[in-house]
This record gives sequence, C-alpha cells and structure tokens, in this order.
Amino acid sequence: MSNRKLYLGPLTDNRRWDMVNIRPDDVFIVTPPKCGTTWMQTIVALLLSGDPKVKTELSVKMPWVDIRIREMPEVADRLEAMRHRRSMKSHTPMDGLPIDDQAQYICVFRHPLDAHFSFRKHLRNLPVTWFDTWYPEEDIDGTTFRRFLDGGAEGFDADAMPLAHILQHYNAAKALADQSNVSLFHYADMTRDLAGTFSKLSRLLNITHSDALMAQLVQAATFDNMKSNAERYAPSGGKGFFKSDSGFFHSGTSGKWHGKLTDDEWAAYDALMSEKLTREDRNWLEQGSERLPVQ
Repeated sequence: MSNRKLYLGPLTDNRRWDMVNIRPDDVFIVTPPKCGTTWMQTIVALLLSGDPKVKTELSVKMPWVDIRIREMPEVADRLEAMRHRRSMKSHTPMDGLPIDDQAQYICVFRHPLDAHFSFRKHLRNLPVTWFDTWYPEEDIDGTTFRRFLDGGAEGFDADAMPLAHILQHYNAAKALADQSNVSLFHYADMTRDLAGTFSKLSRLLNITHSDALMAQLVQAATFDNMKSNAERYAPSGGKGFFKSDSGFFHSGTSGKWHGKLTDDEWAAYDALMSEKLTREDRNWLEQGSERLPVQ
C-alpha cells in the first residue's frame, strides 16, 4: 500500500487490494460509479466465456473488491480459488490500485453530468439511506448539485461521487494511458459502436471468437437485452438487493440532465470543468472520441 494513494470512505477501502494476489492475465474494470461499470463487466464476461447466455453473477464472480460489504478474507479466498481468467471491479482511481505490468486495466468514463443524474436515480433504487444528506429525495434548495460541485475527491465525499472524484479518476487513468495495459473507454463511444467496443476489447484481452459468435455476444450486451433480463445482468440480480432489478437499467441514454440545471448551476459546473481540464480533455470526458464542442 505504501506506493498507492489511500482512498478510505464509508463504503470503500482500497487497502483491501493488499489481500489479492494479482495474476498476469487479470482484467480490472476501473470506473467512477454509473459510468458503464456493469455494462463493461458484462462485455468482459461475455468475451471471456464466449457464451451469450453466461450467468454473469458479477458481485460474486467479478467482485467489487474495494467495497466493505463482504469480509475481505472471504473475497480473497474466492478469488484465489478461481482457476479461470479473472476480472475484478474497482471504483478506486488508478493511483490507488496495485498496478501489474501485465494485467489489463479497462477504465470507463461518462459525461460527468450523465453519471451524476444516473447516480441520483440509482440511490433511489437502493434499500439503504447512506447518502440521504447528500441526495435528499425532496431537494428544494439544490443541495445535491451543490455538493456534487463542492465535494472532495477522497474520504467520505468520494463515495458520494462528487465531480472532484470523477476528475481524479480521469486524471489518474490518463497519467497511465501510455502504458499498453491501460485503456480508456467512453460510455458514449460504447453506445455509438457496441460492436467496435467488443472488437477493441477482444484485441486487448487477446480473445478470438468467430464473427457469428461475436454478433451473438454483442446482441447479449445491448441495453434492451440487459434490461429485459435484469435478474441475470444486474449486480446481485434476482437476490432482492435492489428495489427493482430492471430499475438498475434506467434508460441507458445520455443527456437527460438537459433542462434540469439552473443557469447558475450550469455556469458553476462550466467554470469548474474549464478550470480543471484542458478543452481537449473536457471534450473527451464529456463526449467521447467524437470530441464535440463544449455545450
């Protein structure tokens, strides 16, 4: 842990990675929340298995190592017992993870406002009240967005996913993006070209499937199929954890934040993004590879 940044919050503790023996062919899915984590995990599970009907069981088979909900010795033992190629999930920025020269790190990002509004919906679907002070159901005073802008990148704030934490994720991943085993993906690009996403990942993971099978795998990872089979694809699906498994897959679209911010809120967000990122970085983080003009 000495060469890694500490990320310690009410939900997550990246020191838990110290108990994981990393293998050269491991695949890490590293994202801020609500940026396509489950989608990317599903794509990786489909590619690794070559089975369009694979039972992903993400929370057990591709665990979120950082989260404190399960005892870490049990998680570590389960991972160690796996004889197939493993994949693990993390919401810790890259500077807080153990970096192996051969393991693959797949970092996924999304427009920060899309991630934020998706997180709002996500919390309403959870049977817990961890972040009610940050995300009140009746937010008359704009508390939620104010804390999104003002929150810090680490500690308690990080688990509530403020903008600073998203930017920390992005900057930490970009700092390592010149390494052949660290790749950045964008939710918008995945939406625009899902088949291309599969092709890129298959090359990175050195996996080959026939064209016919790849087409089936791509179809399995479409939003409509995942939502229609939510008990199969939602984390802990079919176990009653979420109020609604299908609600986990709310819409899969982007830009739903349009019209939901006041002029002052947009101006504050715009100023922060312009201050913290170059125009090129901002365009990519908000739009993906098309690099559309800032809105």
